[in-house]
Amino acid sequence: MRMYVRVMAAVIACILLSGEALSAFAITPATENLSWFKKKKKKPEEREEKSKSDYEKLVEGSKTTKGMFAVHQKKNDFYFEIPTALLGRDLLVVNKLQRVPAELNEAGVNRGVNYENQMVCMEWDKASGKLMFRQQRPLPLAPRTDAIFRSVQDNFISPLIAAFKIEAVNADSTALVIKVNDIYDGTETSINNVFTNINLGTSAIKNLSRILSIKSFSNNVVATSELTTRVTEGTTTVYVTVEVSSSILLLPETPMMGRFDNQKVGYFTNPLLNFSDAQQGTDKTQYITRWRMEPKPEDREAYLKGQIVEPAKPIVFYIDNSTPYQWRSYIKKGIEDWQVAFEKAGFKNAIIAKEITDSMHVDMDDVNYSVLTYAASEKKNAMGPSLLDPRSGEILEADIMWWHNVLSMVREWITVQTGTVCPEARKVQLPDDLMGDAIRFVACHEVGHSLGLRHNMMGSWAFPTDSLRSETFTSRMNSTASSIMDYARFNYIAQPGDGVKVLSPHIGPYDMFAIEYGYRWYGKNTPEEEKTLLFNFLSKHTDRLYKYSEAQDVRDAVDPRAQNEDLGDDPVRSSLLGIENLKRIVPQILQWTTTGEKGQTYEEASRLYYAVINQWNNYLYHVLANIGGIYIENTTVGDGIKTYTFVEKEKQQAALKFLLNEVLTYPKWLFDTEVGQYTYLLRNTPVGKQENAPTQILKNAQAYILWDLLGNNRLMRMIENESVNGKKAFTVVELMDGLHKNIFGVTERGGVPNVMERSLQKNFLDALLTAAAEPEAVKINKKIADEHFLLDHATPFCSCYAAEQRALRQEDRMGAPRVLNFYGSQLNRISDAISVKRGELLRIKKLLQNRLGTSDTATRYHYEDMILRINTALGVK
Repeated sequence: MRMYVRVMAAVIACILLSGEALSAFAITPATENLSWFKKKKKKPEEREEKSKSDYEKLVEGSKTTKGMFAVHQKKNDFYFEIPTALLGRDLLVVNKLQRVPAELNEAGVNRGVNYENQMVCMEWDKASGKLMFRQQRPLPLAPRTDAIFRSVQDNFISPLIAAFKIEAVNADSTALVIKVNDIYDGTETSINNVFTNINLGTSAIKNLSRILSIKSFSNNVVATSELTTRVTEGTTTVYVTVEVSSSILLLPETPMMGRFDNQKVGYFTNPLLNFSDAQQGTDKTQYITRWRMEPKPEDREAYLKGQIVEPAKPIVFYIDNSTPYQWRSYIKKGIEDWQVAFEKAGFKNAIIAKEITDSMHVDMDDVNYSVLTYAASEKKNAMGPSLLDPRSGEILEADIMWWHNVLSMVREWITVQTGTVCPEARKVQLPDDLMGDAIRFVACHEVGHSLGLRHNMMGSWAFPTDSLRSETFTSRMNSTASSIMDYARFNYIAQPGDGVKVLSPHIGPYDMFAIEYGYRWYGKNTPEEEKTLLFNFLSKHTDRLYKYSEAQDVRDAVDPRAQNEDLGDDPVRSSLLGIENLKRIVPQILQWTTTGEKGQTYEEASRLYYAVINQWNNYLYHVLANIGGIYIENTTVGDGIKTYTFVEKEKQQAALKFLLNEVLTYPKWLFDTEVGQYTYLLRNTPVGKQENAPTQILKNAQAYILWDLLGNNRLMRMIENESVNGKKAFTVVELMDGLHKNIFGVTERGGVPNVMERSLQKNFLDALLTAAAEPEAVKINKKIADEHFLLDHATPFCSCYAAEQRALRQEDRMGAPRVLNFYGSQLNRISDAISVKRGELLRIKKLLQNRLGTSDTATRYHYEDMILRINTALGVK
């Protein structure tokens, strides 16, 4: 489930509690002697009672926990005793789920998910007797010596979000006491708005919500609550209860020095607006997100001389004790695999993994601990988000989410991608060492995100396709790509007999380069002082092994070198080799999935068959990206490299030939199969399992390939290429002609198209109709977009992008993927893309009219139907 940041700016209602009544002397009857009254002595214990302060009365009988705030509990009431020394200090509110109902669990909303963060500070309003919570938004940067610095200080204000009555002040006025029930029992949502942030959009029910505990640690306090809401859909109402923890973390008084982002290295970023007197405009400073990694004071001189030292504070991950025992050592290795990268940056033992044991004196409610949380869930995923200091980009803590069913997806990858070269991969239950190696890879990838690294989809392109068939090369590189942060999987290129032993991804050259960029300590005082050193470092790493590119849209990738799930530097050859391996697997599916168990169904066979088709679909899109593709470089002035280069004509022609042969011609090897006689393709849906006929999957795949191939974004890029490069460009007319000759070839020859060929012709027609008329375009676009895609090529494996949206807007934190814009409503109307599509419709119509008399009944109906569709779209009556 994708979660979105919805920061609530409502002012919390004041907690109206009755004040303490003043003690009053008893009025004696008029007949009493006044002098007697004045001389009357009070009992010592009575005088002591009346002299007690509000503070003493409040803490008396309370259960008190010491820490950053003292927490006082009196029955069901909770109070924070806040030192005045912390007023004005920056605090980070961190909200996480602890327990959820099954319905949320299956949607991927699980224990450990961090659903809301915000920075706040506290102010004492003595006039009103209230403690105010202000949401802190980092101020823009400006040199203190510049005149504009004063404007930055005076011009901005952050919103007040909560107000608390001050219940008491301690004896020396160094601490204030407030009652906090309302912000933790669901009454108020100013710092904990769980049901909005998990997209339920409802409110907590007061009498069904409660505070379970509040703990205080040295630099944070955490409240654990059980909150209940009511969700209504139609006539059905259900109650949803979640257990949440809400921490208030004291941020460092002096923020960590930031480090500038560079487009040649993929880090998540923390942007801040920047002003200076010297500017003739404004700009943004982008700091990368990273842990505070520094040598100990006594080791700094040795470090700067090039010695490898231990950091002052290593990064420690704790492995949840709910993690199955057999996988713990592999997860530990995956985490500590990053040690070699940190050694390149000058630090040894910089990252450590520890298993949580019952005897360990570690409280996982303390937000300082970074934990790999293992969730019992059907969700097939893992992710590695981190908790940031929004002022500097410092990573304060990280949580790796591991959903149990990710193992099923990894198992499918291993079987489909390596089953022809690794006999152990053919088993329904993989051996622990084989699965363990894959778990190590997944853990290592997610930790990379927790260290601040973004995906690097250029990592797989760094290794030549044919080199991945070399035992020598793969053993030397010990990976399938230059970066474990790519979505590069297992070696599907290696063929039987190649002798390749290294089949899985591991830490690569790019990863070590990226960690050194982010974590090498230079001992400087400002980010500006590091700029030259960082530039010199980057200038020494220009080889393809160190190239970086962010993720792209799977269905409209622009740069074919930077894609999901691919391997090698030649998409056509890599995909052909992958298909050769799939052709070896398909006849073995029934054999590989048979366990000999009595009463066994064909569900495992269906699972493997579906996985093969999904892998085949990945290969199609790897190749498709070449058509209308552009190589995009992260260039800087003076490096002599062009930023944009269109993919060579020959490669685009080869890509079209591949698609015509592998998907737009009926792939009998994949769809006329023995396994298809015993099981259709099972797919889980909200209403249960659905059995999809293999040919239905093929028609669906063909529809999407044609739709994406003829999308106006792609065609506009091809037209731009023709404008720039003339005859050296692969043109839209050439593309259309190639498709026509293949799809309507049987009709051109006077033949009779079969059922699948007729379906393909209609798919092609539907993709063209978007050009005919705006209403038809909208209708067809909606139909295609809303249709349930039956293949999983677009399903992301790792959800870091969704997870990293919490503290800041997505485009600020993540850096939006580069978008090359050639498309717009006006450009669409005047472009050749529309003309060529309409021209092709007329060409098809003329062909069909000429063939009506030479076709059988089914074909004639088919042709007449298409003629009617074309006429309707073109407005012909």
